[in-house]
Amino acid sequence: MMGDPSTASERGIIPNCFAHIFGAIEENRQESDKETKYLVQCSYLEIYKEDVFDLLTERKRGAPAQKLDVREDANRNFYVKDLKWVMVNSIEEMEKAMNFGNNNRKTAATKMNARSSRSHSIFQVYLETATTQDGQQVIKAGKLNLVDLAVSSSSPATTRTSSALFDTLARCD
Repeated sequence: MMGDPSTASERGIIPNCFAHIFGAIEENRQESDKETKYLVQCSYLEIYKEDVFDLLTERKRGAPAQKLDVREDANRNFYVKDLKWVMVNSIEEMEKAMNFGNNNRKTAATKMNARSSRSHSIFQVYLETATTQDGQQVIKAGKLNLVDLAVSSSSPATTRTSSALFDTLARCD
C-alpha cells in the first residue's frame, strides 16, 4: 500500500491519496473565487488480537498500549472512544503521522518479510471545507478510511516464526 514514496512511479495507494487530497485543495484554492477554508485531520488505529489501539498516541517505553473501546452513538454510527485526531496541513505532516503510527504497529518476521504486520490497521483522513454562499456558511465533510489487513500468519507462504505462530494460537482461545 505504501510502495516507494520517494519515486513517483513506484508510490503506493496511500502516498498517492495524500498527494491527491492536498493537490485538489491547492487546485481549488487557485481556481476558486470564493474563500474556502479547509480542515484536514487524520487518525491511525490498530486492531490486534481483537483489541483496538491508537497508533498516534505517544507510548512510554516498556508500558503496554492502552486499549480503546468501540462505541455506537445515538445515530447508530460507530466510533472509537478517545482516538487521537491530528490536524495536518501538508503531505509531509500526514506522512509524518503515518510513519509515527507505523513504528507503533505490532510486527514479526516471516520468510517473505522481515517486518510483517501482525495487525489490521485503519488510517483515517477527515476533510472538511467551509465556504460562504448567499450569506450562509456551507460546510461539507468527508472521511477516507485506508485499511491495511494483516496477512494470515497461518498462510503457508509466510513460513511464520514462533512469534507469529503465537499470535495465531492466541486467537484460538
